[in-house]
Parts: sequence; C-alpha cells; structure tokens
Amino acid sequence: MWTQIKRINQRAIWSWAGFLHVWRTEGSLHQWIWANVFFTVLAFVLPLDWGVRGALLMGGIMVLAMECVNAAIERVVDDISTDIRDAARHAKDAGSAAVAVTAIGVGVGWVCAIIGVMMG
Repeated sequence: MWTQIKRINQRAIWSWAGFLHVWRTEGSLHQWIWANVFFTVLAFVLPLDWGVRGALLMGGIMVLAMECVNAAIERVVDDISTDIRDAARHAKDAGSAAVAVTAIGVGVGWVCAIIGVMMG
C-alpha cells in the first residue's frame, strides 16, 4: 500500500513539474488560463444546468491539457534535431491543430449553452 501511495505522490510531483515547465515556457498557456478564468466566471453567472456547466469547465481544462501535449511534442521534435525538416514542421503543426480543434469544440459547446440560455 505504501508503495502505491509513494508512486501516486511521485506522479503528482512529476505532473506538477511538467505543468510548471509549460507555464514558464509557453505564453499561450497563460492566455488559455485567462480564458478559462473568464469562462469559469461566466459559467457560474449564467443560469446553466450543472451538467452543462461541468462539461464547459471540463472542456476548458482539456484545452490546457492539449497545450501541455503540444509543448511536449515541440520539445521532443526540437530535442531530436534543430534542423528544419518537413516531418518536424508537420508534427508541430499537428500539435497546434490539436489545441485548436479542442478549443473549437469548447467554443461550439459555449455557443450551444448561450443559445440555450437565450431560448430558455
């Protein structure tokens, strides 16, 4: 049991270190966090169902997660080589696209939620 608790603790430490690295090196994470702060306030101001509110907040957190994944892809690509290569560009663009597609999905959710509030 203690071994499992130690492993959970180590994973939390490593995860936090990874998040702090992305925080220190990726300005876009700061922008997404501020967007999440704004939309979290909005989610609690609007008369939303708790399920809708939870889905919207989860979506915002997923954007942050994808930003971390994108940063990981960029680090690995740059670690392999700093040469300009098509494969490297494609990998980095795909990581960026993952963030954008996730954000678009959350945006669609917000549009639906706001229409629901206006029609309800």
